[in-house]
Amino acid sequence: MDTTMKKLPAKPVDRKKQIIHWLIAILTIALIVWSFTDIDFGDIKATAGQIAGAIFAGIFHPDWKYVYNGSGEDLISQLWQTICIAFLGTFISAIISLPFAFWAAHTKHKHWYTSRTGKIVLAIIRSFPEIVLALMFIKAVGPGSAAGVLALGFHSVGMLAKLFSEEIENLEDGPNEAVVAAGGSKFHGIMFSTMPNLMPALISNTLYRFDVSIRSASILGLVGAGGIGYPLIIALQYRQWDRVGIILLGIIIMVVIIDWISGWIRKKLV
Repeated sequence: MDTTMKKLPAKPVDRKKQIIHWLIAILTIALIVWSFTDIDFGDIKATAGQIAGAIFAGIFHPDWKYVYNGSGEDLISQLWQTICIAFLGTFISAIISLPFAFWAAHTKHKHWYTSRTGKIVLAIIRSFPEIVLALMFIKAVGPGSAAGVLALGFHSVGMLAKLFSEEIENLEDGPNEAVVAAGGSKFHGIMFSTMPNLMPALISNTLYRFDVSIRSASILGLVGAGGIGYPLIIALQYRQWDRVGIILLGIIIMVVIIDWISGWIRKKLV
């Protein structure tokens, strides 16, 4: 048996594609170089290098004493407050989102305009960024965690209800029709057919939204809506770079742990 392998012919070189790739690369480099021609480097301060060095030195030499000191204003306390804001804003809004989701699901209505109006309402809710909502609620209830919870909750209703409505539309009608055919009402069909089949997707989407809310809650503190963002903006204003470093490290660890836990739970549900 001949074990020698036949040498495959070399793939022909496409000169046209090579020329196009080189032209794209040259054009990209030219655009980058051209974009730098309008930058006024004369406004850079003479102490810019010294300030940049202080920033990096502080970030890579964090203030470990701030991790926990029992004052309630330390890193662990602020991170816990951030998690609580995200938890309340997400999971309370998940309950409120269910009626909106059934309203926006076109498979649950005879007339197309009923679900269409629901989708429009959810689009309007989602159009308000969390930062804007936080500033509005701060004027209403004052600065603090309450404003952060309300801002995240309001925005999450629009996001979760949209995801929930899509899951409802993807459900098969067979189990629901079987409940109705057995003498049950539409409410019985929702409670004993739709909701049990929908629950894994609801929990998975809620956990995903909780991941996003953790990051959002960290940012909302920058405008005074509670959480870890408030001490971060204070440390930045007073140039306490070692405090900035430990806060950023704490946020990274918190986000990674929450992301790992929620991802593990979602895998168990799917």
